[in-house]
Amino acid sequence: MVTLVICSADSRLEPILAAALGPAYSVRTEANRTRVMDMIGRGQIDVLLLDLESGSTSLAEDLAFVGQVKNHHVPLVAMTADGTRSTALELVQKGVYDYIRKPPSIIELKVVVKRAYEHASLKRELEATRAKLSAIHGCDRLIGSSGRSQVVYDLIRRVTNLSAFVIITGESGTGKELVARSIHNLSNRAKAPFVAVSCGAVPETLIEAELFGHEKGAFTGTTGSREGKLEQAGEGTLLLDEIGELSLTTQVKLLRVLQERSFSRLGSNKLIPLKARVLFATHRDLGQMVEEGTFRQDLFFRVNVFRIHVPPLRDRTEDIPQLANHFVRQYAASYEKPVRDILPSAMMMLVEHDWPGNIRELENVIQGAVILAESESIGPDDLPEALRPLQLLSTSEEFLEDSFDGQIRNFKLKLVTKALLDCDGNKTRAARNLSISRAYLHRLLRVSPMAGRVA
Repeated sequence: MVTLVICSADSRLEPILAAALGPAYSVRTEANRTRVMDMIGRGQIDVLLLDLESGSTSLAEDLAFVGQVKNHHVPLVAMTADGTRSTALELVQKGVYDYIRKPPSIIELKVVVKRAYEHASLKRELEATRAKLSAIHGCDRLIGSSGRSQVVYDLIRRVTNLSAFVIITGESGTGKELVARSIHNLSNRAKAPFVAVSCGAVPETLIEAELFGHEKGAFTGTTGSREGKLEQAGEGTLLLDEIGELSLTTQVKLLRVLQERSFSRLGSNKLIPLKARVLFATHRDLGQMVEEGTFRQDLFFRVNVFRIHVPPLRDRTEDIPQLANHFVRQYAASYEKPVRDILPSAMMMLVEHDWPGNIRELENVIQGAVILAESESIGPDDLPEALRPLQLLSTSEEFLEDSFDGQIRNFKLKLVTKALLDCDGNKTRAARNLSISRAYLHRLLRVSPMAGRVA
């Protein structure tokens, strides 16, 4: 049922309009504009009908009232007689959905009120859809609809506006920095800077200056003061990528910064408050590093508050077509080539590949394929040799090696070869039938000195 409120001092309007609109509408009259705004704030009005003849308000007051209603996205229809028609036209220009004459025609009333309600409903649905897409697939440049990807999106949404430390784990090339950027872009810090530091790419002798900054003369070669990344991030987000590469000495200093929420530049005793949110990323097993004594346990407990694991591409093969087509569009536009899609035979090769380099490797492969492609579609010949189907040994062939290790490898390869033949070359099914991982199956095939032989 649509709730129509008539803002008018004319008590005769309510029964007349209620009878005209029928049971699909709930009609109520309210003369006090303050109470009308209160009802709007509580979500009790679907459409507002403003009677311009019912009071002694000025145009300026009417415009102010229209502005208040407009801010709450409630559709407003003005009702006017000939004497206030110019006012109605002025209000329409300022945001009133439409206006009708007083007394209104029943047909005109039904049409205008229905359209106003449908227009507002459609606008709300579009805004909700945009928000949903922003939260799911607008996780910046994250692409993929597999179940494992959805888990990552859900974790991102849960932690966006919190200040808790987040550690993002996963193999190299899985998109850990994109996850961090998505957390930042979807948070209330989105307008502030996003600063990323690759801890493994900065020499150990310079990492502290990179993070904390320095004053003039702090160490040999400094000619002036410089802000560090902790300071540059401001009230935004700082990503410490590959935190497992930090030395134990730097780990101690970082731990103190995280505990005290302040730091000082090298060569200065002045404390600077840490306002940024800090995220961490690593491809290493920090728990194992703690056991080995290469990562501080207290720092591990400090950063391991909320964990988002980005799965490798081989564990979410359903995402490969989406990612591949995305990179095709990206590089076709970049190189101004008419490449539009990927042939099914080539896509099958992409899906079957193990992708040890994950999304980064896939992106590079598609980039090269776009460059090589001479038609609108990428075909098998445009893909690297490493992605071509492996030629299998016949089950009667054996290694020309009689060592113990060689015979073991020979036996394993014969099992793999038979499983692949039984599964029509499908590596995933073959690995499942052998109760081994797909990655291990690939390793067995790669170490074979006979992998190039024709079955």
